[in-house]
Amino acid sequence: METKVAVIGIIVEKLESVASLNEILSEFGEFIIGRMGIPYKSKGINCITIVIDADLNTINNLCGKIGKLDGVSSKAAFSNV
Repeated sequence: METKVAVIGIIVEKLESVASLNEILSEFGEFIIGRMGIPYKSKGINCITIVIDADLNTINNLCGKIGKLDGVSSKAAFSNV
């Protein structure tokens, strides 16, 4: 199976969605290379970056689940490798 490396940028505007987001990320933990979270207190948001190595369907599935969360937005950027 061919895999791609992608970076997923996530912005959490509703803290009530953090627990659900963490559950989703745990589901995909075997594919996640690294994760960095930065709280931006003055704006009341959290910025999270996920680096993942997985097949395209898995990455799209993760992004789809994240996108269904209330107050959470995400975008993925894919490598050519």
